Amino acid sequence: MRAWVGLGANLGDARAALAAAFAALGALPGTRLVRRSSLWRSAPVDAAGPDFHNAVAELDTALAPADLLAALHAIEAAHGRERPYRNAPRTLDLDLLFYGDELIDTPSLVVPHPRAHLRAFVLRPLLELEPGFEHPRLGPLAPWSAAAADQAIERLA
Repeated sequence: MRAWVGLGANLGDARAALAAAFAALGALPGTRLVRRSSLWRSAPVDAAGPDFHNAVAELDTALAPADLLAALHAIEAAHGRERPYRNAPRTLDLDLLFYGDELIDTPSLVVPHPRAHLRAFVLRPLLELEPGFEHPRLGPLAPWSAAAADQAIERLA
């Protein structure tokens, strides 16, 4: 199954955390890292703290959605992720954005990610990899990216 994961970090060495996360994603059982976006710097959304480094990973995975989510949480924990409050600064954040065209709505997992289409830090790296990406409910994401143009984000060298 093709899955898309959003990566972010704004505490510690964010670049190193994202590099390690890409490696960890590619090492998951039955999973292959297909492509990774550039790194992007963005201002926190609905939160305070330092700017984030963000990226998106495209995976081929045999893991079921709940198992992939558990693996993402394990990678976060291995990097010291704490959840003291909603939108707290973090050493590593991994979000399952899309899992094929599946629509999942359970207490522990909602896919597509419910705010993916509203966040420039998801849209810009995702559209860098797949300019014609279509959300299973909303259609093409490019217009949503244009609507998020007021969110501070820049591609890093």
